Amino acid sequence: MSAGPSAAPGSTAAALRHVLGHFVTPLLMCIGMGLAYLGAFHAPEPHDLRVDVVGSGPSAQVLAQTLQDKSDGALSVRTVPDRAAAVDHLKTQASYGAYLPGKHPELLVAGASSDTTATVVEKVFTKVAAGQGDPLKVTDTAPTADGDPTGQGIFFLLVAVSIGSYASVAVIGGAGAVLALRIRAALAVAASLVVSVIGVAFAGPMFGLVDHGLGGLWAMAWLYSAGILLIGVGLHTFLKRWTTLGLMVLFVMLNFTSSGGIFRPELQPGFFASLHSFWNGAGFVEGVRSHVYFGGHALGGHVLVLALWFVAGLALIGLAGLAESKRRKAAVETAADTGAVAGPAEAGGAHGPKHAARAGAGARTEAGDTEEIEEELEETVGV
Repeated sequence: MSAGPSAAPGSTAAALRHVLGHFVTPLLMCIGMGLAYLGAFHAPEPHDLRVDVVGSGPSAQVLAQTLQDKSDGALSVRTVPDRAAAVDHLKTQASYGAYLPGKHPELLVAGASSDTTATVVEKVFTKVAAGQGDPLKVTDTAPTADGDPTGQGIFFLLVAVSIGSYASVAVIGGAGAVLALRIRAALAVAASLVVSVIGVAFAGPMFGLVDHGLGGLWAMAWLYSAGILLIGVGLHTFLKRWTTLGLMVLFVMLNFTSSGGIFRPELQPGFFASLHSFWNGAGFVEGVRSHVYFGGHALGGHVLVLALWFVAGLALIGLAGLAESKRRKAAVETAADTGAVAGPAEAGGAHGPKHAARAGAGARTEAGDTEEIEEELEETVGV
């Protein structure tokens, strides 16, 4: 039998309200991605970019001071006594370029620190050498692997591991919503192991982004991925269908832009430069660079950043466990109260009021979970 002419307009209006309500998430993603990516990358300008002038005589001092004054804050120029000191600064990332003046001027850079930073430094000192009428020789003291000539492969590895991690949260939180939290947490750890192994396969045998140190890279990839997954599973208890948007803010919008994979903080606005010191994406990118190209210099600090995000994930899992326990207790009490009021005559079956209340709550929960799964999986998008 037909539902009647008045039912169709009402159901259409409800469906439209439902669809329009879900447009909030992609529009917020659009705004957030635009603000983050364009804010961080649209006009990179150096500020306090450390470079060295090699030499201890008056001419080196004058050149360094002249460059400092003319840069208007873009450069931080110092003098070092010799080439060995300059190379040491580059390999400990204390500076990003070293200029050796003379009849045959030479610029030392460390391409593995950042290809874009090395390019900026090269432009500066090419003009200096041209002003003196001499061609400039550029020497890379820390070149990247053959499979990563621009040095940005580590950043794109970060992107792959991040998306694999936060997309897995939607599956665990949606399709696995009926599972106990300890099982969801175990699934998060297992998923992070799989994602990290995939990341190592990309970095090593498939694309040759690094030519050694795969074991350390895997350990950092796992710690990074596990932190995202545990944080995501913990947040899902509180954010529900907004979890994907929350994770994109944390691990895409703020994370990729502050990682230093494209532009180091010396070329970025202050907000994103400040995040670089403690955000987990920067910990991964700088940790891999340190491990693979700089002999482990400052590696402990970068691993500590990743470990702290992992601990934050464990803490969120603990808070989620407390919240879910309180919700279960409240649901049982509500079901019991409902059954007591309904009485035996309205129980709906021979098993009594509590059974009917649990059955009704279970049906509502199953329907809600199904809708939540569909919504979350639909809203889990890449970059």
